[in-house]
Amino acid sequence: MSVTHEKPGRAALHLARAAASAPSPHNSQPWFFVEEGHDHGFELHADGGRRMVLTDPGGREMVIACGAALFNVRIAVRHLGFRPVVDVLPDPGDPDYLARVGFGAHAPVTDEEELLAGAMFHRHTHRGPFGPEPVSEELLDALREQARAEGALLQVIDSSEKLEALTNLVRTAEEADRADFWHTVELGRCVGPSGVPVDACRPHPDLTLLAARDYLGLSRRFTVSARRQGIGTGTVAVLSTPYDNRAEWLLAGQALQRVLLYAAHHGVMAGFHTQPLEHPALRAEFRRNVAARRYPQMVLRLGHPMVVHCTPRRPPTKVLKQGPLAARR
Repeated sequence: MSVTHEKPGRAALHLARAAASAPSPHNSQPWFFVEEGHDHGFELHADGGRRMVLTDPGGREMVIACGAALFNVRIAVRHLGFRPVVDVLPDPGDPDYLARVGFGAHAPVTDEEELLAGAMFHRHTHRGPFGPEPVSEELLDALREQARAEGALLQVIDSSEKLEALTNLVRTAEEADRADFWHTVELGRCVGPSGVPVDACRPHPDLTLLAARDYLGLSRRFTVSARRQGIGTGTVAVLSTPYDNRAEWLLAGQALQRVLLYAAHHGVMAGFHTQPLEHPALRAEFRRNVAARRYPQMVLRLGHPMVVHCTPRRPPTKVLKQGPLAARR
């Protein structure tokens, strides 16, 4: 792929800013974008150099993150008054070229699209306990519909047996990760001014029912009493798809972001607990015992945060390249 260094178009900068606000594993931001000429098209590429090699060896979570960025691009195009024309995995010879988005016909923006666009820069990943206010059943039903609109299933875990099974799987995976020296090194490198804010990592990772990532090694310094565990867990949910390939991962990312934006509009944020999905044997067990034999793509807690921590993003000019369409021919 040839790229140039011309000044990017305003529409492309708008799309890149929106795309870059998507969530990613430990704020790794594993993507870059290409503007085709003067706002003729917008390409989304996975950046394998920013993938978490030990946490995400197969690149599944990287592609899901790029799917979330793709959904933001779609909403940003709609916010400009056009229908997005999306071509997923357009080049079989380049698996990291994940999608191309073009500008279709003019169309009025719907109220829901305005809602999602407005929530884009208010959505933040939450690490630690949530406040006491529960997520309403009405909102949970709406979030299920948002996931379904993208072809995914959002399963709220309200069965005590399934919640116990899920909790044990997360704990087993997290304990294995904490015992792996190089895994802890990789995770620790994510914390800092350009990654996950230190303040966001200060809650003890064992406060909530689902064990969290131990960015700062807090579990090695002191333990949480059984009486305090489970406080502020929130509502636990699983996002799953019927199949498990690159296209489905992109679909899962778009469904995830649609859910997150709709939730954020209503003051609800999410924390992620994908540890068991990163261990093949545990993911297979998860699929059998929790996800009704669908493929689990994301485990999340939903709730009302008491404090919101913003994670930094690379500026659009750092993630956007120019690549004329003629350069591909």
